[in-house]
Amino acid sequence: MAQEAIGPPPEETLSLWKREQALLKARVVDQDTEAWQRDPAFAGLQRVGGVDVSFVKGDSVRACASLVVLSYPELEVLYEDSRLVHLTAPYLSGFLAFREAPFLADAVRRLREEAPSLAPQVLLVDGNGVLHPRGFGVACHLGVLTDLPCVGVAKKLLQVDGLEKDALHQDQIRLLRAGGDSFPLTGRSGAVLGRALRSHDGSSKPLYISVGHKMSLETAVRLTRSCCRFRVPEPVRQADIRSRDFIRRTLGAPPPAPGRESRAQRPKARPTGGPGGPSGEDRAPAAHSPGPSTPAEAPAPGAQEQ
Repeated sequence: MAQEAIGPPPEETLSLWKREQALLKARVVDQDTEAWQRDPAFAGLQRVGGVDVSFVKGDSVRACASLVVLSYPELEVLYEDSRLVHLTAPYLSGFLAFREAPFLADAVRRLREEAPSLAPQVLLVDGNGVLHPRGFGVACHLGVLTDLPCVGVAKKLLQVDGLEKDALHQDQIRLLRAGGDSFPLTGRSGAVLGRALRSHDGSSKPLYISVGHKMSLETAVRLTRSCCRFRVPEPVRQADIRSRDFIRRTLGAPPPAPGRESRAQRPKARPTGGPGGPSGEDRAPAAHSPGPSTPAEAPAPGAQEQ
C-alpha cells in the first residue's frame, strides 16, 4: 500500500533550511585539495564512490538509499550499502538535500566505521552542486557533511541564473562531437556554474557537471569523463541499478521488462541492507521514480534538480 505523501513544510522550516544552506555554503571549497586531483592520470586515486536514492513506486515516503564504492581506474565494485529509508522531509525544488542527504551521509559514516579501508576518496552524486538557485545543491551539501570531495552529475539542465535549454544551448550541444567535449555553463551573472559534458562517444545527450566540494570544475569534468563506460559515470550508474534492484528484492516488485535487465557488478564486500533512519536533498521528483533498471548498453534514465 502506498504511503501518504508528506505535506509542504511550514514557512519557518523553509527559513531554517535557507539559513542552514547559507551557513554550510560558506564551507564549500571549489578548488582541488588532494594530491591525486592534480595528477593528469589521477595517480593515488583508488576508490570512487557513487550515491543514489530510488523511490518505491507509488510511494512518496519509502525509498532506497544506495552507496557504492568502485576501484579506480578499473571501476569494479568493492562495496555496496543499499537500505530502505523512510523520508521525513517533503520534496521541494532547491531543497533536495534536506530530504535525501542525511541518509547518504549516514551510509558514508557506516562505511568509515565498519570498513575504513574501503572508504571512498571522492563521491559522484546524482544531482547538482553549485549549479543551484542558491549555489548549494545536494553535491555541495553531502560534500560538506562528509568532508569528501564531491562532484554533481545531473542529467538535465537546471535553469538558474539565466541558463536555458534554448536554441543556443541546443546548438552548443550539437557541437559536442566526441566523448570528452564540453562547454561552460555561464549564467547571466557571468559566473561559470558548471560544464555540459559529452561523457561518451555513444551518447549525444550531455551531462551537467558542477563542483560539489573540495574540487575544481576542470578536475570534476575530467574525473567524470574517466569514470564513464556509458553516458552516466559508473559509480552513479551502479548506485542507481542497485537501489532499484534492492527495492525489487525487498518488496517483491515486478522484475524489469524483457530486454531491460540491469547489469550490476557484484561487490567484493557487501553489508546487509536494512531499514535506515530519517533524514533528506535536490533533484526533480521524476529523477528517481522507479522503473526498469538500466541496461549496461544504454544510459541510465532519470534527471534531477539539486
